[in-house]
Amino acid sequence: MTMTRTHLQELDEAISRGTPESRVRALWHATDLLIAGSYSEEEIETFGRVIERLADEIEVEVRAWLSVRLSHFDEAPINVIRKLAFDDAIEVAGPVLEESVRLDDETLIANVRSKSQSHMLAISRRTSLGEDVTDVLVARGNRTVVNSVAANSGARFSGSSLLHMVKRAEGDSILAERLGLRKDIPRNLFQQLIAKASNDVRKRLASERPEMMNEIATSVVDVAGDLQSKFGPVSRSYFVAKRVVTAQHRQGRLTEDSIASYAMAHKLEEVTIGLSLLCALPVDVIERAVGSQPADAADPGQGARLLLEHHHGAAVSRRQGSSHLGTRLQRPGA
Repeated sequence: MTMTRTHLQELDEAISRGTPESRVRALWHATDLLIAGSYSEEEIETFGRVIERLADEIEVEVRAWLSVRLSHFDEAPINVIRKLAFDDAIEVAGPVLEESVRLDDETLIANVRSKSQSHMLAISRRTSLGEDVTDVLVARGNRTVVNSVAANSGARFSGSSLLHMVKRAEGDSILAERLGLRKDIPRNLFQQLIAKASNDVRKRLASERPEMMNEIATSVVDVAGDLQSKFGPVSRSYFVAKRVVTAQHRQGRLTEDSIASYAMAHKLEEVTIGLSLLCALPVDVIERAVGSQPADAADPGQGARLLLEHHHGAAVSRRQGSSHLGTRLQRPGA
């Protein structure tokens, strides 16, 4: 180490009396020595002090190259990595924010809270992210950042962060699909996600995650059965309707138009089951939504249509002339 210490002393002296060009050469020399050797933590700190002083004297382009070189070096001086991570220039900060293992969660959180969206985006791409870091990324990040962290398989999320992203996914098909593809999303949040997702997103998720879609489809149909049992006696026709509509849903053929057709044909059971499947809603939500709609002879399908509009996020198609859903959803005998 004596020779190395001598080199570092010479480099340190060169910082004060050298030219900009000589400082850059000194920086690369010190970096080469550090990466090529094997040193104790104390020796690495010495390198860090010299490199940090040199980095203060160089242009952004050179600092960016230094960041790239040190981002993959697991023994890089922590003070230098931190300084690079908090650089205003994202071309300098980006490589270490995305790659360096020398940044702990506390430092990453401080960076998220004080730097730009570009800095957050770099952090969102790290190989692994703990819940404390993703909490602040989800809370403070823009759409690009949240979509990036949702697609990161190495990111872990708290329940509150997942819920927040599910809410943000309404109207954002990219985020909805990325969340739906995550293996760690709880079943209840997946259900909320697909209830508000577009038809295209639901079809893609049904293709990529059939086990989750089928499980939810089955459970929601069972809920619809509970609703029927509360509203009236379970009939043979109900179970026939259940099989038909469930099969239609699993094949991707259950749409708003399908439910409109059932309603106009006065098929209450098919409408009820179809709404449950299409909206992925529990029984109490269906009861409240249906029960809150006043009778309207001029618009007998208002309850079903509003239920779809509010919980599925898309209005049922209105056709010229006979444009409304047929029979108003109500309790049998009401």
